[in-house]
Amino acid sequence: MNAPVVRYLTGITTTGTPHLGNYVGAIRPTVQASRRPGTQNFYFLADYHALIKCDEPARIQRSTLEIAACWLAAGLDPEQVYFYRQSDIPEIPELTWFLTCVTGKGLLNRAHAYKAQVDKNAAANVDPDTDVTAGLFMYPVLMAADIVLFNAHKVPVGRDQVQHLEMARDMASSFNHLYGEHFTLPEAQVDETVATLPGLDGRKMSKSYDNVIALFGPREQMRKQIFSIVTDSRAPGEPKAVEGSALFQVYQAFADEAETAALRKAYAEGIAWADAKQLLFERIDREIAPMRQRYEELVNDPAQLERILKGGADKARAIATPFLGRLRHAVGLRNLAAQPQSTAKAKAKTALPSFKQYREADGRHYFKFVDAGGALLLQSVGFDSPQDAGRAVARLKQEGLAAASGAAAPAKGVSPAQVQAALAQLAAG
Repeated sequence: MNAPVVRYLTGITTTGTPHLGNYVGAIRPTVQASRRPGTQNFYFLADYHALIKCDEPARIQRSTLEIAACWLAAGLDPEQVYFYRQSDIPEIPELTWFLTCVTGKGLLNRAHAYKAQVDKNAAANVDPDTDVTAGLFMYPVLMAADIVLFNAHKVPVGRDQVQHLEMARDMASSFNHLYGEHFTLPEAQVDETVATLPGLDGRKMSKSYDNVIALFGPREQMRKQIFSIVTDSRAPGEPKAVEGSALFQVYQAFADEAETAALRKAYAEGIAWADAKQLLFERIDREIAPMRQRYEELVNDPAQLERILKGGADKARAIATPFLGRLRHAVGLRNLAAQPQSTAKAKAKTALPSFKQYREADGRHYFKFVDAGGALLLQSVGFDSPQDAGRAVARLKQEGLAAASGAAAPAKGVSPAQVQAALAQLAAG
């Protein structure tokens, strides 16, 4: 039996030009991951998210162009993955609204970005809502829609992004509880082995610190930036420590084990900083130079990038459009002629028993089985995860009450025969 295909999804916000830290921490591992067998991979340019952070239209457009070109130049194959621009998928904002309608304000109150702005306002002794847009407050819902529209199983994130996956799971669970099992509950994949590059001053490489090395800028610009990496005052011939050396850490992110060992030995033997920087420049340039030409071709041919992104959107919408249609039907946005529901009698006639999954204040996950009128027939025990609860529901549907085996029990006054009859009615549909 073939193993099930695992779906991965990654997005990048279009508010800047990728630098060497983005390449090592996100672009390179993403491209490598896209070639894993047994996976479907979704990569998107999060230009709706960019509107929350940036009010410069030209910057968003240019960033979209440059990030798309970076991913493709680094080897992402649009024929083998789903590569699209967020704003080309109209199902995303529609699903955002569906999720908004099942998401409690209390959940969004706990979002890190929103809380950080409120705390900043409190420290400045200004109104708590200063500079808090509805977009900032609601963007975890948009992020959840990005993920669950394609029922992604895994979302690679940094530790600071894990909360967003937890919130997406909560929203998907709430929707499933109300309207049936439509969404896969996504899981965060935190890769502790992905390198975080130090910048020119030793702090984390970031545009906000103005300490970056440009990824696909001119070759001489890269060399100049590398030669401006801060080092200590040890002279040529003096042994140098690799611990805490930003130069060594950047080299290590590109070099293999033998190359890294050679530079470590050179440090111990007192290599001159200028020579070490030249080695670093040559090692990075060896990897980046072949991509730089492809990148320049792409950014100078926007029409080609537009065709690639539109083609990716068409492929992604082949999944999103029919799925959104099912969700519309689930919430009641239906063709009135095709499914007349004009009387309560008609509704009662088509109603069936159903399972409902939910999460209690104790943090555990439960399900209940109710009849067509909503009366409780079967109540579960608590489970550690929604997946465990879902598997118990699946066994009950397939095998009947005998599969409960301590996971659930008939409600007070309800006989096992009544539960079994309702399960049979549900199966007959």
